[in-house]
Amino acid sequence: MKEPIKIEDIEEKVILVGVSLNDGDDTEDSLLELAELVKTAGAQVVGTAIQSRESIHPGTYVGTGKLQELRQMIEEFEATGIVCDDELTPAQIRNIEDVLDTKVMDRTLIILDIFAARASTSEGKIQVELAQLKYRLSRLTGLGISLSRLGGGIGTRGPGEKKLEMDRRLIKTRIAQLNRELAEVRKHREVTRGQRSRNQTKVAAIVGYTNAGKSTLLNTLTNAQVLEEDKLFATLDPTTRSLKLDSGQEILLTDTVGFIRKLPHHLVEAFKSTLEEAKYADMIIHVVDASNPQKDKQMHTVYETLEMLGVKDKKVITLFNKLDKVEEPEILHDFKADKTLRISARTGEGLPKFKETLEEILREDKKLLEGTFPYSEGGQLTIIRKYGELLEEEYRDDGIYVKAFVPVELYRNLENSMK
Repeated sequence: MKEPIKIEDIEEKVILVGVSLNDGDDTEDSLLELAELVKTAGAQVVGTAIQSRESIHPGTYVGTGKLQELRQMIEEFEATGIVCDDELTPAQIRNIEDVLDTKVMDRTLIILDIFAARASTSEGKIQVELAQLKYRLSRLTGLGISLSRLGGGIGTRGPGEKKLEMDRRLIKTRIAQLNRELAEVRKHREVTRGQRSRNQTKVAAIVGYTNAGKSTLLNTLTNAQVLEEDKLFATLDPTTRSLKLDSGQEILLTDTVGFIRKLPHHLVEAFKSTLEEAKYADMIIHVVDASNPQKDKQMHTVYETLEMLGVKDKKVITLFNKLDKVEEPEILHDFKADKTLRISARTGEGLPKFKETLEEILREDKKLLEGTFPYSEGGQLTIIRKYGELLEEEYRDDGIYVKAFVPVELYRNLENSMK
């Protein structure tokens, strides 16, 4: 039995393997993205193989004939493993390893590997470990004592290398413990959301395909100092920052984990509390990489994921980002969005217009308040400045004249405080 090769000892060289089920599908594009994932995980892609079939082979993924070709490719390129573009069953992993006698990984394992390396907060680490353990638990059947096959992905990071001999009972015990910890995190999130709701603070969730520029947008707008890298899943842990608009209104912006095609089910479940920030937000800011030729498919993936999370009936602002990288101008559309803008988060192009759009949308949920507060009620102006949009303010003999847009929920109390 081959021991997993550690990335510290040698850079892994892998061959990507995909199955094309019909003419015109996106297998080639998916493999290009898989190559980026593998690169992000720290390995080198030395070859690619695509097998055309009517359906994925239940026993060997690509079929026995293609496995023999792969065996020759592995010898020719001196590859240390293969990465399949779909999630493999335990039987498929075992059968492929028996023929190829090399390390076998799948797309899910690579993504889990990247998440394990990128998680920095305690919540992120809990979520990643939970996803990894659920993935491993579903693959224990039939593997016998050879759990070294499950020693993580590229670099063997995460709980996989802590104790490869974990049996089902120990894994289930650990999963139960992590679920309890995650329940506490969810409780904390619900309390935080409740406080925001009571404070009348509006929240916008920044969503988008991985590497679309969400963190750059948050940094440029709020100086959040979130890590920015031209890599998939550069940031994993959600960050919330307050943005003060020109009118004085404030809105909370929450950066969420990037979406990707074939996002592993285990990750969606583990990161549900994080991803649900979009579900409970007042509006969605959808960031799209305008320079990516696959942007339409990426947008489709984002909307599919939002639907899966139960996100609906939200105002959507789509920002076609990275205009500074677009060589040929083109017409950009998102027919599911309420507003569509072209920006460059890195250079700041289009961001003033974006802020104006935020103010317009915030104003839609407000009511015009006009009248005079007695000086004894002067503190109400602080509330208006924080949660509303102050248009006019004049100090008169009989009090403070105010004209402002205020949240509907505050309108009655503020009106009662006037003369």
